[in-house]
Amino acid sequence: MTVVFTPPPLAVTGDRVHHAQAAMRNSAVADHASGVLLDALSGDVEVNRILLKAAAGAGKSYVLRRLVADAVAHPRCRRVALIAFQNRQVWPLAIAVGRELGRDRVCLFVAKDMQPQVPDEVHQHAVVVSATAAVPTDVEVLIATSHKLGAFTTLTQLLARFGPAANGAAAFDVLFVDEAWQLPHHLFDRVSGAAPIHLGVGDVGQLPPLEVGQNPWRGDPRHNPFRAWPTEYDEDARTVPLELPAVWRPAAGQLNLWRAFYPEWGELHCVAAPEDRRLVVQGLSGVSTDVWTQVGTGVPTLLEVDGLPDPEAADVDLPLMQYVESLLDELFTAGFALEQATYADGTGTPTGETITTAPGAGSGDPLVAILATRNQAVDDATDVVERLRERHGLTETEILASTVDRWQGQTNGITIAVHPLTGASKLDEFNSAFGRLAVACTRATHGLLMVTRPGLDQLLGEAPARPGTPFGEPGNRHLPRQTHQRILATFARGKVTACPD
Repeated sequence: MTVVFTPPPLAVTGDRVHHAQAAMRNSAVADHASGVLLDALSGDVEVNRILLKAAAGAGKSYVLRRLVADAVAHPRCRRVALIAFQNRQVWPLAIAVGRELGRDRVCLFVAKDMQPQVPDEVHQHAVVVSATAAVPTDVEVLIATSHKLGAFTTLTQLLARFGPAANGAAAFDVLFVDEAWQLPHHLFDRVSGAAPIHLGVGDVGQLPPLEVGQNPWRGDPRHNPFRAWPTEYDEDARTVPLELPAVWRPAAGQLNLWRAFYPEWGELHCVAAPEDRRLVVQGLSGVSTDVWTQVGTGVPTLLEVDGLPDPEAADVDLPLMQYVESLLDELFTAGFALEQATYADGTGTPTGETITTAPGAGSGDPLVAILATRNQAVDDATDVVERLRERHGLTETEILASTVDRWQGQTNGITIAVHPLTGASKLDEFNSAFGRLAVACTRATHGLLMVTRPGLDQLLGEAPARPGTPFGEPGNRHLPRQTHQRILATFARGKVTACPD
């Protein structure tokens, strides 16, 4: 049996540049953001907010580190705060900023019960404390979750301990917010008084900050405390919005998919050029050859699987997950490697060298991630992962399973994702959420395989119309079914019958 994949119906659109030409566009925006920030600190411009919008995998962490360093080097900046929504987000920030500035200048401020869980590497690059009284008085960068910094009286205690920063009133001169579009407004309100200047960096295509359900502000997004806080300032005169126009994470074949998620952007380019990323595998046969060869092109791949037993529920589909297991089993049995061109630091210029990662070789990011929307589906995927680990001697960095929500902000080599609409009879707030699909589709550096049962086209063609932004999600959204159709138009598609009659 073989599978024939049809190319994406959405043709290559718009100009595209790669390597240094793409990377320099991000550098130019970073220069602009730094200039505005320093002018605001000097009092030369009346700016209270800088919103640096980034597509998934745009290298925003690199830009954020630079902006923090630029700020603390300014003579009218005594100290800054850097926050994020989750502990697992602030740990890598503390490492990165500590490497940039030095351990003695950086403090990670955590909850007392969280302190024992802080990785050793964080302690090597930042001073880690849990009490306000233990925060060094000469600290220049304080890093914390929004919950920790926004706890009752915390800012008041910090102001009493430090005294005002260079601005003469607030404890900090700049409040940096990483993954800003993930932070709901009601949590940002608790920390907004930390500094007179706010700089938010993040992906506008993330999941909504919270599953809001029914709330009394639903009809008026300007008064919905559950929305992402930057959305209030889109047209504010003291706010400077900027966009990073290049992405580092995806293979060149995925660029149309990225552009489909950010259609309102003026430009979006990919640093990786064709042939910079490769999936190398030999010894496959039949359907597996066709599937993994297609995935290896870098073009997003949708595989419709027919002939399976009925699922427990539309989005809890054990037979479909077992089919994924069979494909992965053959891939790991054959042996494969992921090859990636390297670039000069921050410039996008190829060095001529290639990094190769493979099972058993050890790697930073996971080689394979299986993503699903429901916890029950991830339980099935976890069983698949555990069997494959035992069968092939794999580690946690070689294959894992996760919900889409938990994998937000992470990176892996190959993504196998169950389409959120597989088996669905209608669109609802959960399965048609823009952010959930965006996260599932934008984690991979080398290849994306989306699996589904037949019926997506019929569902999207017949589904009743629904509002595209019922909860004030950021960005320009069409109706959910139109958004899904636009995104699916960037996929190569194939069909297979798992159990032919």
